[in-house]
Amino acid sequence: MKKRVLNGIDVLNVQELKMFRVALVTNYSSVNKKGEHLLDILLSSGIKVVRIFTPEHGLFLRADGEKINDFLHPRYKIPVTSLYGLRFSIDCDLLNGTDVVVYDIQDVGLRYYTFIYTLAEVVKGCAKCGKRLVVLDRFNPLGRKFFGPRIPKELNSIVGAHALPVRYGLTTGELALYYRKFFGLNMELDIIRCIGWNGEDFSKIDAFWNVPSPNLPTFSSLLCYAGMCFFEATNLSVGRGTTKPFEFIGAPWLDEEDIYAYLKEKFPNLLFRKRQFVPQFREYAHQVCYGLEFFPNPEDNFFEVAVAIFEYLRDYKEFEVDNCRIDMLTGVPNFVNNTDKLFNYDLSDYFEFISDVLIYTSER
Repeated sequence: MKKRVLNGIDVLNVQELKMFRVALVTNYSSVNKKGEHLLDILLSSGIKVVRIFTPEHGLFLRADGEKINDFLHPRYKIPVTSLYGLRFSIDCDLLNGTDVVVYDIQDVGLRYYTFIYTLAEVVKGCAKCGKRLVVLDRFNPLGRKFFGPRIPKELNSIVGAHALPVRYGLTTGELALYYRKFFGLNMELDIIRCIGWNGEDFSKIDAFWNVPSPNLPTFSSLLCYAGMCFFEATNLSVGRGTTKPFEFIGAPWLDEEDIYAYLKEKFPNLLFRKRQFVPQFREYAHQVCYGLEFFPNPEDNFFEVAVAIFEYLRDYKEFEVDNCRIDMLTGVPNFVNNTDKLFNYDLSDYFEFISDVLIYTSER
């Protein structure tokens, strides 16, 4: 039987916000177990929401790379301010007339997911402007597991920063506490805690899949994304523009028979098949790509799979790599010549650092 877990939004006492003017940091994923959106919940309860901030993909799940401007909410006439594009941080003038900031966005537990850097900027902005921050906690869909080296400062970017490992194992609320400690901030930070979560991944929890972004439509796509995201720095298609992003990989120039045999020998227990697919947009749009389709389970290590594929592709003259970007994604300087360093790391300092930000009891 799957475990019943309640996110912060499910246990929030809305009436505690009754006397405050609220700035809400949210997007389409901010729904409770009934599928009700936080903005609707607050407004129907008489809470005064004075501004809305949004991360990448905006409030309404816009496509990758689409520029999102500030606008007035079409129904509620509340200013909606984008924190991805024209600006990435919160200026104090945007919080004028606000008493409390409430954050509720689903993330995925991986360092290269941009929403977690929106959270970092919200934490810093609230500290700078003297505003109380309330984070509605959400369980980590990848569970309490850790992987990869901490990213060095010289590789900091919107896809990796603040000394996080690739798979950091924290909930949204714990990550906010991590940032407060990491930046050495003195601020009022309240976490509305999950109930019933002890480190389980999504497959073991009784909940619907809360789509976090356009290219992670299922839990399976997230499991593959863990490693296949590295190929965003190459000219290999990862299935964007198909119905199964990150579960497909391929290119018009790839020998699917050969890569299948290569990978099957290395990972005999991994479930995958030869696959042809046609992306409707992005890389190789409207071209037939030859490659693989994966059927992952939570125990598969797609970091190992991704590195094995990367090493295989070195023999292709058509294979191209953006060395700067792949270093930022992996957190390994000169990754092309140091793929082994993705697996040779010591997280003891990370575990020591997070020891007092962990809210939930669980095994590593």
